[in-house]
Amino acid sequence: MAISKKAMTLNLTDQEMAVLEKMCDKKELSKTALIRQALRLYQLVDTRMERGEKLFFEHEQTKEKSDLVLL
Repeated sequence: MAISKKAMTLNLTDQEMAVLEKMCDKKELSKTALIRQALRLYQLVDTRMERGEKLFFEHEQTKEKSDLVLL
């Protein structure tokens, strides 16, 4: 079963491109792979929030929690 792929153009500001390139270097991923990973993560977060779940970060040592709010 062949996977169909489509191409698109993505316009980013200089700052956004710098962030993308820095993250790609850090994660050793191509820009395409990083964008795909980000889409999968956003889809997971969106699905869980639609179910009424909350997303938060917890500091490992202090156990302080911060809610993540998405618009």
